[in-house]
Amino acid sequence: MLPVMRRDSWLPEVFNDFFNGDFAPRTYATAPAINVLEGENNYTVEIAAPGLKKEDFDVNIDNDGNLHIRMEQKHEDKKEDKKMHYLRREFSYSKYEQTLILPDDVDKNNISAKVEHGVMTVGLPKIKKEEQRVQRRIEID
Repeated sequence: MLPVMRRDSWLPEVFNDFFNGDFAPRTYATAPAINVLEGENNYTVEIAAPGLKKEDFDVNIDNDGNLHIRMEQKHEDKKEDKKMHYLRREFSYSKYEQTLILPDDVDKNNISAKVEHGVMTVGLPKIKKEEQRVQRRIEID
């Protein structure tokens, strides 16, 4: 005997069956996944970028100190079928832009970026604050 799951609400399932079926194909967003990690001495931003090269990226800091990451990829294939006498074109284009407001403790002069194994990694080193230890005698009034 197979276990039976009982659902109290049938309405969402009706919509799921409709939108996930052939009547309305699912559309997927092209925004890549992004991770932001914090370490003791730095922050690291990782962006999923399978199939992209470093030439597809533009990373910069604006006048307000915000980090802009842009990626753009164009791909175009042209195939001509002489039997049918028409030109067939297939192309794809993807563009993504993300603006990150950087924390005050980021050393904006030493930010680095690299693309490796389908991941764009941006290194954001922290400004090293030297703790000042002051030893002195406090006068009592």
